[in-house]
Amino acid sequence: MAHTTPSQDSTATGGPDAATSDSDGTDQLTLQNPVTRFPDITPPKQDQPEPGLDQELVPQTDRGQHSYRGTGRLEGRRALITGADSGIGAAIAIAFAREGADVALSYLPDEEEDAQEIRSFVEEAGRRAFLFPGDLTDAGFCESLIADAVDALGGLDALVNNAGRQIAVEDIADLSDEQWQHTFDTNIRAIFRLSKAAIPHLPPGATIVNSTSVQAYKPSPHLVDYAATKAAIDNFTKSLAQQVAPTGIRVNAVAPGPIWTPLQVSDGQPKDALPQFGKNTSIGRAGQPTELAPAYVFLTSPESSYVIGEVLHVNGGTPIT
Repeated sequence: MAHTTPSQDSTATGGPDAATSDSDGTDQLTLQNPVTRFPDITPPKQDQPEPGLDQELVPQTDRGQHSYRGTGRLEGRRALITGADSGIGAAIAIAFAREGADVALSYLPDEEEDAQEIRSFVEEAGRRAFLFPGDLTDAGFCESLIADAVDALGGLDALVNNAGRQIAVEDIADLSDEQWQHTFDTNIRAIFRLSKAAIPHLPPGATIVNSTSVQAYKPSPHLVDYAATKAAIDNFTKSLAQQVAPTGIRVNAVAPGPIWTPLQVSDGQPKDALPQFGKNTSIGRAGQPTELAPAYVFLTSPESSYVIGEVLHVNGGTPIT
């Protein structure tokens, strides 16, 4: 069952005043040096139980909660976002709301604390938020999630398949069948189930945006199962995009590079590697979740109407061929 919030004054949505800027007055539309826009963090060694919480992460992430400025690009849209409680998903939810969209947020029950915070940011933007805790590895939950989101939002015209599971294992001898299956069920099987259930509800002009990864192209040796699922997402995106394009539904993907999120400290990276996380990019630092949000906004908005079956790479300068 969804946790719901009432619609608020629509005059607060979509425009330049829909967000609170940082104390220095900058936002994502301000000309600034990308190298120094965010600090080059050196995260201390830390550990959180899976799935991890943004509120316990050191240092904290920037999800655009203080800086993202909306311009009405998603006015009136109705979006379901998975993995929406923290990290990239949370940044997408904040950006979508400030661009004028109502959102349904999917997340694991253990992530309720983070999800409630994101709901508050959505409400501050004057949009409606609907919370749907549950496990996407459960086929029944995937089906009910789509039906419940459609019912709560009054329809659905944007699906963002962002939820993911990443557990670092440095030796394949230690990679269990159970972990392999769990990763595939979370990262790609859920996307198949949700997309299949959502498409009958999506009108012409609707969009599906999937989260793949730089790992689909440059896999790390300690992320064998995760990287394989991300390559599968890339292929699934391109195939499904061709199939549904004649109906007016567009399918695309975003491929993040190293982004600082709770995924990294809940066994997503070897603990000894955390202090150097993201420093091998051309820009010299890890990305922040808010730096991903504009890519999802673009692919969801009508301005990308001729972009179909594409993967938009947001990775700090890692060459992809």
